[in-house]
Amino acid sequence: MLAGVAMALRWRFTDGAALWLLLPPVIVSWRRHTVVTLVSLSILFFGVGLWRGSLYAAKVQQYSGLFTQKVVLMGTAAEDGSYGSREQLAFTISHVQLVSPYQTALVGVVSVSGFGASTVHRGDRVQASGRLQPTLGGNQASMSFATLQVVPRPPGFLESLRRRFGVGLQSALPEPLASFGLGLLVGQKNTLPPAVSQTLLMVGLTHVIAVSGYNLTIILQAARRILGKRSKFQTAALCVALALAFLGVAGASPSLVRAALVSGLSLAAWYYGREIRPVVLLLLAAAITVVANPLYLWGNISWYLSFLSFYGVIVLGPQITHRLFGEREPKLLLAIVIESVCAEALTLPYVLHIFGQMSLVALPANLLVVALVPLAMLLTLIAGLAGMFAAAFAGWFAWPARWLLAYMLNIAHLLSRIPHAFVQNRSLSTAEMIASYAIIGMVSLTLWRSNRRNAIITDINRHSGKEKNHERSLQMVYD
Repeated sequence: MLAGVAMALRWRFTDGAALWLLLPPVIVSWRRHTVVTLVSLSILFFGVGLWRGSLYAAKVQQYSGLFTQKVVLMGTAAEDGSYGSREQLAFTISHVQLVSPYQTALVGVVSVSGFGASTVHRGDRVQASGRLQPTLGGNQASMSFATLQVVPRPPGFLESLRRRFGVGLQSALPEPLASFGLGLLVGQKNTLPPAVSQTLLMVGLTHVIAVSGYNLTIILQAARRILGKRSKFQTAALCVALALAFLGVAGASPSLVRAALVSGLSLAAWYYGREIRPVVLLLLAAAITVVANPLYLWGNISWYLSFLSFYGVIVLGPQITHRLFGEREPKLLLAIVIESVCAEALTLPYVLHIFGQMSLVALPANLLVVALVPLAMLLTLIAGLAGMFAAAFAGWFAWPARWLLAYMLNIAHLLSRIPHAFVQNRSLSTAEMIASYAIIGMVSLTLWRSNRRNAIITDINRHSGKEKNHERSLQMVYD
């Protein structure tokens, strides 16, 4: 299915009815699970992906006829607006409607910056008038120096709660600690000062303020520990409710959608007493998200980085851990080192290919900071709640968060001052990037085969030992 969506950029297939012709061989050979079944299913899902991608590509093609023209767009703000270059209010809009020169619905998101509105909150309906320009990355177009007009509407419950919490946290903590805490907790980073954002980029800690699966995993693990002795239904229901609430508060970014989907599939497997292999889990989540939005596969950088880092954490990391420690669990520091190195190894070739930059102090920065992120999230939550409901005593409740957040920012600042800690203009070509991932894939495959062979040998020895003990016991009874 992923291959079909990818090929839709070159081939067009819009006759979805022809896919029904592949169902009879699948149905006939389903019980036997023969090669015919595998081939038929592969062709069927490739066709589904190609058909879905072709329909979406036709909608994306609408932008090409609008570039360099003055248009009027209406859309929903996907994030809070922040003032960027030339004092323009910048944000992105989704659910885009073209109002002029003609009326139609557009797919994807458009980055907008301009004047005319003092503030824009996530969820606001915004009308932007200006000249549409092509852009790179996950956005389909951009509009600068636009004339903005906000159509006010009351925020929902979760959005209102997010705004109140942000105000409470800013009353409890000084800047930039409050903005940094919001970034850790819900991924809101547009209020972070540019100097702090650059510092985190230089030391490889930008991912801690980008809402991702790590935040959601921490929340769901805490929920499972709290309800560890309760029924599976209560635990699963609470985890699903927390995941949906977190999506509503933090927004449906590609990395968070991936994390929520992977967590949901893992939770369903746990609920029914099943196991899903990590590679199958990743591919299934990738296929579902891409079919829902083919633009992810066609150039969304955060989507690629999310899956690459997740592969390093749940596939390559456990393979290396099993190779080094066997059945033993490594200590926390060693586990963080292995996960950080694996995630960095998987994302580095892509980052060098796209951005041409890398941090040489990312490993020590992650060792000194990442392990404290769950505690920092908890303390930030306490400080924000204190600012919401007990503003007079918020300072007393917020001082642990203030101390920990200051420590994390100071570590980032100190490491960023190391000479040549941040390397720029060192990009990889497409061929070099593919070669790098081929080497990583070969290493992963070799580790998988080695670990599998060792596991089979261990099982055989264990089974042989049990049989010997059983024979010895029988002999003792006979004697």
